[in-house]
Amino acid sequence: MRVGVIGVQGDVSEHVAAVRAAMKKGGFGGDVVTIRRREDLAGCNALTIPGGESTTIGKLLERSGLHEDIVNRAAEGMPILGTCAGCILLAKEGDRQVAQTKTKLLGLMDMAVDRNAFGRQRESFEADLAVDGLDRPFHGVFIRAPAITRTWSACKIASKLDGAIVFARQGHLWGACFHPELSGDLRIHVAFLEQV
Repeated sequence: MRVGVIGVQGDVSEHVAAVRAAMKKGGFGGDVVTIRRREDLAGCNALTIPGGESTTIGKLLERSGLHEDIVNRAAEGMPILGTCAGCILLAKEGDRQVAQTKTKLLGLMDMAVDRNAFGRQRESFEADLAVDGLDRPFHGVFIRAPAITRTWSACKIASKLDGAIVFARQGHLWGACFHPELSGDLRIHVAFLEQV
């Protein structure tokens, strides 16, 4: 198994470490690679798009040609986990801020997002979440976090916080508004890797 972590901007090293640890915990053989160019993505079986600044990540994906490659690989069934900014980019619809910044979304999941739903950096927080498929609460770390405002068609809600959707799944595509890589809990990463 070869798992890629988009490495153009954001909390890349934290994701690489979490995926490595999840592979070990789940008993999966293989490696984790940082994706900066199109050729880096070619041999990957799964992909993580980390948190960071969604406008910047989106522009860098476009400039490098990775945007189109990710869309094509998703259509072929490659599992993708997007967290925070990565979740925003997976959505088919953005909010006013996404439109104003001309952020080009990957448009892969049947969901709409509100980019800074929980406020700015100083309003960051942590909360325990009930997540579909997990036997006990998952500790979510929310940093300048988005929210999923609605889902439709094949996109299913996997977790809510105070009525806001914070985790959704659409088959092999997973979008989390929080940072599972910062929680110290590998269950979401292990479950994601089980799809590969």
